[in-house]
Amino acid sequence: MYIYNVTTNIELAIEQEWLSYIKNTHIPAMIATGCFTGAKLTRVMIQEEQGGKTFSIQYAVKDKETFKGYYVAYAADMNATLDKLFKGNYVSFQTELEVIEDYY
Repeated sequence: MYIYNVTTNIELAIEQEWLSYIKNTHIPAMIATGCFTGAKLTRVMIQEEQGGKTFSIQYAVKDKETFKGYYVAYAADMNATLDKLFKGNYVSFQTELEVIEDYY
């Protein structure tokens, strides 16, 4: 299994608006692509020097081919929508992770 991790620092002035959009629209749209089997939304628990709040969304992905499919078919539109709504108010980066083993 793989994880598509998206870490975002959002300005405090729009934090609640952003969170509402992410919870109610963006994450469900990501799951609806069929590329992800689930998602986990977390708040990063450190004080950011640049201010704002930082969140991480971790999307579960079954294989590398699904990653490729997401990038080709959906990533540009998903990112464009976020930019349209929140441009200039957030900084985001993505990381692809391979799950070696779970310990729960």
